[in-house]
Amino acid sequence: MWQWIIPILTLLAGLIGGFFLGAYYLRRQLSNMQMDDKQLQAMARSMGVNLNQKQLKQMSRTMKNMKLPNKPGRKA
Repeated sequence: MWQWIIPILTLLAGLIGGFFLGAYYLRRQLSNMQMDDKQLQAMARSMGVNLNQKQLKQMSRTMKNMKLPNKPGRKA
């Protein structure tokens, strides 16, 4: 009986822990990400969009001011 329960519980704990660690790492990487104009232009081109200077500046400003939502009760 225990030879089935322990591996299943370990698997579930690993999946849940891995998900939360991955989400934390991704959130931290996104908050530290800074993109310059060349990187934004390359990203837009990879999606099939060609930005002019006005659109590029607007997108750059939006990316700079973007805040990731925090969980309720947490302070940034």
